[in-house]
Amino acid sequence: MGRLIRAISENGGVLFCAVDATDIVRRAEQLHKTSAVTSAALGRLLAAGAMMGAMLKSRGDSLTLRVKADGPAGLLLVVADGAGHVKGYVEHPVVELPLRADGKLDVGGAVGHEGSLTVIRDMGLKEPYVGQVPLVSGEIAQDITSYYAASEQTPTVCALGVLVDTDLTIRNAGGFLLQLLPGATEEEITRLEANIAGMQSVTQMLSDGMTLEEMMAKALAGFDPQVLDEEEAVYACDCSSERVERALLSLGHKELSQLATEGEPVEVCCQFCDKKYRFDAADLLAEFERRQKAHREETAGNDEKR
Repeated sequence: MGRLIRAISENGGVLFCAVDATDIVRRAEQLHKTSAVTSAALGRLLAAGAMMGAMLKSRGDSLTLRVKADGPAGLLLVVADGAGHVKGYVEHPVVELPLRADGKLDVGGAVGHEGSLTVIRDMGLKEPYVGQVPLVSGEIAQDITSYYAASEQTPTVCALGVLVDTDLTIRNAGGFLLQLLPGATEEEITRLEANIAGMQSVTQMLSDGMTLEEMMAKALAGFDPQVLDEEEAVYACDCSSERVERALLSLGHKELSQLATEGEPVEVCCQFCDKKYRFDAADLLAEFERRQKAHREETAGNDEKR
């Protein structure tokens, strides 16, 4: 089970969020059978999604992160909510690239450098909020920082990390977000910059056994931070037979008729959790026609009442 905390400085000028996403990324690696570099790429986006989800106003709100660029990993997609649930998908889970010159995984090379990060926030309103920025590096953390600066005008520091073991299992994963609220002084900004410059990488801090509270204390040294709340964070998929059926019924009469004529079972595999759903095409067509008939009768009844 992952763990996430949110905190604020004593004067209310700095927000901090941190997550230990080790279990989340382990689950993603087990489901998607990712190679080392794609584990790191998807894992970083999952950690970012978990934290951004925790910063939503309501537990029922949701957030989608979509990274599409010119790298061999293809599309990366993460969906999170305000209750600590997160799930993710990578289009091409196995990518093999040489290590960078510094010996680290080439996440930017796998993701690509020409592309975009799209953030969709669904807060229960008529239309979701959609923000999009060009990728800065494909390394994910810098791209999240760029998104906040460009789309929300919020000065943000984002640090993310995934440590992949030699057998491709996940040793640890996590990250932190730090945001300056309006009114921060130059002295506060300088102090924060010095604090962050003195911190080790997220994976090194986790490897050293550092808690999220200890990360917070380092990042906000001199700001007397207080933990606002903590949350369990877990890889969880909310797919169901009913939701998949609704999606299939939305194909319409022509497509469903063709599937029924072919006579083969319709199998749908969830891209997030790999769960498979099987339907009889003739049953789907019959259900579609039943619903269409019910809708026509309801419409006719309403017309008569008028």
